[in-house]
Amino acid sequence: MRYADTILYNGKIHTVDPDLPAATAVAIADGKFIAIGDDAAIINQYAGDETQVIDLKQKRVVPGINDSHTHLIRGGLNYNLELRWDGVPSLADALRMLKEQVDRTPSPQWVRVVGGWSEFQFAERRMPTLDEINTIAPDTPVFILHLYDRALMNRAALRAVGYTKDTPAPPGGHIERDSNGEPTGLIIATPNAMILYSTLAKGPKLSYEHQVNSTRHFMHELNRFGITSVIDAGGGFQNFPDDYKVVNDLHEAGQLTLRIAYNLFTQRPKQEFEDFDNWTKTVKVHQGDDMYRHNGAGEMLVFSAADFEDFLQPRPDLHENMEAELERVVRLLVENRWPFRLHATYNESIGRFLNVFEKVNRDIPFDGLHWIFDHAETIDERNIERVKALGGGIAIQSRMAYQGEYFTERYGTEAALNTPPVKKMIAEGVPVGGGSDATRVSSYNPWVSMYWLTAGKTVGGLQLYNEQTRLSRETALELYTKGSAWFSSEQQKKGMIKADMLADLTVLDKDYFHVTDEEIKSIEAELTIVGGKIVYAKGDFSTFAPPTIPILPDWSPSKIYNGYYPGSGFLADAQSRQAKAVAQKHNSALQQLQVANAIHQCIGSCHVHGHDHNSARMSNVPVNNYTTFWGALGCSCFAF
Repeated sequence: MRYADTILYNGKIHTVDPDLPAATAVAIADGKFIAIGDDAAIINQYAGDETQVIDLKQKRVVPGINDSHTHLIRGGLNYNLELRWDGVPSLADALRMLKEQVDRTPSPQWVRVVGGWSEFQFAERRMPTLDEINTIAPDTPVFILHLYDRALMNRAALRAVGYTKDTPAPPGGHIERDSNGEPTGLIIATPNAMILYSTLAKGPKLSYEHQVNSTRHFMHELNRFGITSVIDAGGGFQNFPDDYKVVNDLHEAGQLTLRIAYNLFTQRPKQEFEDFDNWTKTVKVHQGDDMYRHNGAGEMLVFSAADFEDFLQPRPDLHENMEAELERVVRLLVENRWPFRLHATYNESIGRFLNVFEKVNRDIPFDGLHWIFDHAETIDERNIERVKALGGGIAIQSRMAYQGEYFTERYGTEAALNTPPVKKMIAEGVPVGGGSDATRVSSYNPWVSMYWLTAGKTVGGLQLYNEQTRLSRETALELYTKGSAWFSSEQQKKGMIKADMLADLTVLDKDYFHVTDEEIKSIEAELTIVGGKIVYAKGDFSTFAPPTIPILPDWSPSKIYNGYYPGSGFLADAQSRQAKAVAQKHNSALQQLQVANAIHQCIGSCHVHGHDHNSARMSNVPVNNYTTFWGALGCSCFAF
């Protein structure tokens, strides 16, 4: 008799396994699922004296979420440096957080807000101004990245990076200047985003010790949302092997709390072939194990093929030499049987890429080699058919949830209905995986992605998709579990709660299949398990939570706000601090503490919306007059 290490029972388990779609209990041993079924059968057959038995309390259970396109490695190195505006409901809150972080950040460090937010998520529906940023931070450098279209820098940041009236903008970038020719602090991708991330790269970095700590906390934050696997798509200024040392060391120490498959991304324009020629000689395809493994090339194969997705700008025309440069690299990869992926936003670009792939395939058959288009927002049906014929897959991300307003303004609501055309991809039989493209574009929160696909709306509430183009909740979840596994060639190992598959699952704090559309965005995990090991727990399962580790450095934004708004544990910590203050100080002192340390926590009574600001903002109450209902700096019930 084989007894389980762990049994979970009394749950509502959605397995994503068509042979057994639902169950109430699951048994785990040696990091894999060994049985799925009803409570009595699983407990009677697999419970031994040493088995850990956990009551799921009728919670919804799904396979571990797998983000098929994100930037965890780079994001982890910087997570503790960055102030996250992901999910923040108003610009007033965002600026207050910025001010508090400026006050605690020591020189010469910067305050950075790097992706994961949209101006349309704010009640005020606007960006911060340069005047607001300079007033908040006259001396501390501030860098605020908005998607891959622009960045705002205060005067201190301009001094720190050395931008003057004589500084030229790189090709495809723009430095806004005043009437005297001095930089104002606004830099714009037109549409090449190199100016944005090359400027960001000038900021101070964390020490190795702090990068390790930062990466561990970023993984914990992903576990908070039920993420158990990611595919890292490389990224600008992410050099191999140097910038992979932290995750490699964490893997060797047994401290990874999610599975990572990594792609290698060339960093040297015009020397891309040399990079991949070296890597195919020194890195074995899929080297590693189930926790950390190589996954091929991309998402940048050659810089001439980069069609940046800045929908505020016209579609870029790729260079006439692109085909020759791309063909040389793709031939090398196919010869060496290296899987590859390629950033591809526009159908016009995708058509040209496919011409190259088909040409190579005629000489060196792809023959089942996994290759991927990333993004593919405007791919048409003919090109989907061509992808299918070549055996490729398409990894889609929630970028339209953050910039759907820009796309709609430029191309119209009709074009936006199929951006990307996920249902057509699925109907054609093309493998489709779900992802985020976090952290510098979309947020890493996968439930915002599920909301975008199923409700068909942006984070700003714009209705992009209709009944014909929205996905069912079951299909959306399948893309982020079973679907994503194909993109690391692991579809036989994970993505379902099924016997002999890797024991990755998450127990949700809300039932994804029965909550309202708007509630999907607020779903989190109560319990996350990777390989049978509990890596995250809260609420009813808090006694199973792994030991916490301190956040380094002491001034890190993560220590106060801790990721996606409201940060995990932040509200409870704030309430605890306030309770102690009540016992020690009189009422006015308590109010000062609340203003200083709590985010958007109202003081006094509010008879308009009961302090539930996000629900109020999304309701039909008259919130459009921001000088009355919301107030100049937030809701009018806020105490300053």
